[in-house]
Amino acid sequence: MSMSEILKNYLSKNHIHYQMIPHKETDTSINSAYSAKVSAAHVAKSVILNDEKGLVMAVVPANHRIKINQLNKVLDRELGLAPEEDVKEIFSDCAPGAIPPIGQAYGIETIVDASLDNCQDIYLEAGDHTELIHMSGSSFRKLMQDVKHADIC
Repeated sequence: MSMSEILKNYLSKNHIHYQMIPHKETDTSINSAYSAKVSAAHVAKSVILNDEKGLVMAVVPANHRIKINQLNKVLDRELGLAPEEDVKEIFSDCAPGAIPPIGQAYGIETIVDASLDNCQDIYLEAGDHTELIHMSGSSFRKLMQDVKHADIC
């Protein structure tokens, strides 16, 4: 599997310049950071949550965990981890566990941890377990300008 076609089209549509960073096959975003020799604090990972209102993608640094109570407070929701079947259905062009943290490309409400707002460079999963996408922090901020930003980890 290679880069998600949905993500590739979304980046093209938004005129985002990026580079592909190959790395050995990994099973988590933090291991992808180590393998690609980039800071895990600059690798944006996605966590898919849901409640009765639907799915939400939380985007956080690979070396952090979501504070679910804080997230629920910010969004005024009662979110929990989304069932794997729902995630597979929405992200059918991605390998399990390699979901790109650009929920808007998939029509999913997205919230970004504020710690990613100041990064000069951002890396994200491409939809497989062997490549990261590298883009400037300003390009990432452009992609995330219309989503909520808050301290959620």
